Amino acid sequence: MSAGAELLPRRTAVLVFLAFAGAYFLSALLRAVTATLSPVLTADFALHARDLGLLAGGYFLGFAAMQLPLGAWLDRYGPRRVSVALLAVAVLGCAVFALAQGFAGLLAARVLMGMGVAAGLMAPLTGYRRWFDAAMQLRANAWMLMTGSLGMLASTLPVQWLLPLLGWRPLFWGLALLGLLAMAVIALRVPGWRPPDATNSIADGADRAGAGGRNGSYAQIVRQAEFRRAWPLGMVSFGGMVAIQSLWAGPWLTRVVGRSPLEAATGLFWINASMLLTFWAWGLLLPRLTARGIGIDAIVARVQPFSFVALAALVAAGPAVGGWGVALLALYCVLSTPSAQVQPVLALAYPPQVAGRALSAFNLVIFVGIFLVQWGIGLGADALAALGWSEADALRGALGAFGLLSAACWLHHLRAGRR
Repeated sequence: MSAGAELLPRRTAVLVFLAFAGAYFLSALLRAVTATLSPVLTADFALHARDLGLLAGGYFLGFAAMQLPLGAWLDRYGPRRVSVALLAVAVLGCAVFALAQGFAGLLAARVLMGMGVAAGLMAPLTGYRRWFDAAMQLRANAWMLMTGSLGMLASTLPVQWLLPLLGWRPLFWGLALLGLLAMAVIALRVPGWRPPDATNSIADGADRAGAGGRNGSYAQIVRQAEFRRAWPLGMVSFGGMVAIQSLWAGPWLTRVVGRSPLEAATGLFWINASMLLTFWAWGLLLPRLTARGIGIDAIVARVQPFSFVALAALVAAGPAVGGWGVALLALYCVLSTPSAQVQPVLALAYPPQVAGRALSAFNLVIFVGIFLVQWGIGLGADALAALGWSEADALRGALGAFGLLSAACWLHHLRAGRR
């Protein structure tokens, strides 16, 4: 057991996981709900594609802005205190969204939400780095992502069903109450935190990653070869998949395939259900695969390329894809999930004392990528429409350009690994 590790008893570990899972469920629900709400928000506020992309991306902008200070806070104050404090900001964001009277208010609320749930995954992963062994860290990461998929699942048909009964404003008051509940559970169930001894962080893992530097500075963390290799894959391939899953899958089904808002919400439900099952399966398989010598690099190299095939088929078919649009979107998302497993492996290259900073630095890269892809696809679609392309073809062109960039990032990861 490495220095700084404090492995939890099994029962305590399960309770800690469940406490964090509730907060991450809310985080993912808030992340993806704009895809379901896009038709009603577009109608109520006369939004363009670029506005919709910026509105969804505002969440990720707020999220990304918190990542660098978040890492230092997590290492110093621990997951419990940081999570509870930031969730209060998310509750405020839900309230502002419910009261918003224009696009500026909606955007400000989305930024606050992103800031407030910025620790939703990083807080548990930081704790798991100290509280769980290596195999359990991989499993817990996959099952946290499964919980996120459950939250995204809840943002589809359940939200669509509630809209005619409640309206979108009362819905966000309900989400604010969920945030308060998550704060209470984490405060009661998650262990306290003993600040790390800086001298231990030098010795522990020095051979692997230079201990993240004597002071664990971000400059020293990102200079590691593992980080330089992984960030393009995290930013574009994984971040882009989340951008499509949490926003552009909905408009694709309505604008390109011609589905109604309810049909699109149903499609999003099944896409997110497939992601939930995929992350559940990864949680079961990864410890067994790694025990047999099959690492994450091999999985990324062999599985990820098929995601580009699915995306290319979707773009090429366009409106003709019909009912297969949901299946191809789900297949693309599922086949992109190996890139999500790079993050916990990267954390293992750093000692527990700087795990929060290492994870947050990589998470910053991911969420900057999500923001840029969400907004970039909207800007690209509007630019192509301005050149006379149809709405459907403009969105196809923007998504095709993203697919080429994503494939290039996968090739970089593969070639850097061989070097």
